[in-house]
Amino acid sequence: MSHTAVAANDTHSKIVGYLLWVFGFTGSHRFYYGKPITGTIWFFTLGLLGIGWLIDFFLIPLMDRQADLRFQAGPTSYTLAWILLTFLGIFGLHRMYMGKWLTGLLYLVTGGLFLLGVLYDFWTLNDQISMKHARRGLFD
Repeated sequence: MSHTAVAANDTHSKIVGYLLWVFGFTGSHRFYYGKPITGTIWFFTLGLLGIGWLIDFFLIPLMDRQADLRFQAGPTSYTLAWILLTFLGIFGLHRMYMGKWLTGLLYLVTGGLFLLGVLYDFWTLNDQISMKHARRGLFD
């Protein structure tokens, strides 16, 4: 894929990546860039005792490019969905933003389906949005 094609498919933001990196010992930036396994490892090891967290400062541009290549661009903003999930996930606003009103309301009345739904969304949000964009492209 050419550099121009990657720029046209700019699904994730380096600025948001670096803002989440500040809390990177929790793995938040890794979840954002679609790396749930290492995000979980960072969460339980405090960013590999801070060493992995420091190294990630230099890896964010690469993780951003990989996310741009991996995930389908479209009208739903990955960044806004991630901000809603990160700060308001238990209220289901990220799901409502994606048009998933029933599960969004379910999250609202159950505390993010007792936090298990929020955890599931941390693992799968990028793929949920990308699949939504791919389905939309089939019907255009």
